[in-house]
Amino acid sequence: MEYVEDGPFTGFQKKKDHLVCIDSDGCAMDTMDIKHFRCFGPCMVKEWALEKREREVLDLWNKVNLYSMTRGTNRFKALALVLETVDHLYLEIPKISDLTAWAGETDELSNSALERQVRSSGSICLKKALHWSETVNREIKQLPKTDMLPFPGVREGIALIHQYADIAIVSSANQDAVKEEWGRHGLLEHVDILLAQNAGSKSSCIRKLLEYGYKREHVMMVGDAPGDRLAAEENRIHFYPILVAHEYESWRGIADAVKQLAEDDFTDLWQDQLTDEFEKNLQA
Repeated sequence: MEYVEDGPFTGFQKKKDHLVCIDSDGCAMDTMDIKHFRCFGPCMVKEWALEKREREVLDLWNKVNLYSMTRGTNRFKALALVLETVDHLYLEIPKISDLTAWAGETDELSNSALERQVRSSGSICLKKALHWSETVNREIKQLPKTDMLPFPGVREGIALIHQYADIAIVSSANQDAVKEEWGRHGLLEHVDILLAQNAGSKSSCIRKLLEYGYKREHVMMVGDAPGDRLAAEENRIHFYPILVAHEYESWRGIADAVKQLAEDDFTDLWQDQLTDEFEKNLQA
């Protein structure tokens, strides 16, 4: 089965009564750490000439993006948060308020949306943010393919899910990167639609998917970050967490989650237990 590739939702049809939305980086694909360690953080240091405080800045970037309750946030929101802190603690970031304002107000956090804002505003900080993001995308493409793998258990878990539910990738990552990674490992055959950075926020993507006729109690978001949980909560659907550093165990447990979903037995009590475990693991 091939996913819809034209416009984000063009041609998508509901085929099953249930829907499972799956995040990509750090959830299905073991690609999050390497992208932040080798691309996002170092490119930021270079773009803003932060080499004098490189260790502190990279530690801050990794904490925000990997090891705290802001894990998995959109790249531009993370960039604004980190650079705002750098400006306050270490080195001046000219016109950082332009980036903070745009990241907090725009409806589309993507390169194309930022490019439009750059043309209309001419902001030096926005120009640098766009150049940084484009550089990150190029650097990610150069990462060794052998280092970009699904977590153990993902292939089996996704195949099992697709027996009972439609599958949507719902990711804030770059669309081309997600398509290439999932395609290279033969995972797209189980995907009905790919919704990435250009399709809008995760919450808005889920909201649009619900318009295809799925009952909220028949929909589940699988994710590794607080933003995934928030997107689920905002749409009043179930959330199944993939725990950082325990991804294999989480994917092994997906069979129970699918069973609960298919049998309408995904109770509030079980959801609370999953959420509590998720928060404790991320804050450890």
